[in-house]
Amino acid sequence: MNIKPLADRVVIKMLEAEETTKSGIILAGTAKEKPQVAEIIAVGPGGNVEGKDIVMAVKVGDKVITSKYSGTEVKVGENEYVIVKQSDILAIVD
Repeated sequence: MNIKPLADRVVIKMLEAEETTKSGIILAGTAKEKPQVAEIIAVGPGGNVEGKDIVMAVKVGDKVITSKYSGTEVKVGENEYVIVKQSDILAIVD
């Protein structure tokens, strides 16, 4: 099953958080923060959303930083994705 986002929505897959700190301390699962860096899996077409023309500025494969608690979590098979609006994406990571 494929997910095809509509309008200004984007399907992202959260990237794993670092399990070790810079000083080498291994973090327990509960001590890790929710990751904010994700990879874009699918992008909606944009278009006219609520009377405003939306041009999609991101593309499949981009790594992005999202708002911390944004989006809707979806599980497809064994994979977990988050569907967010493009406006919830804060930056593209190079």
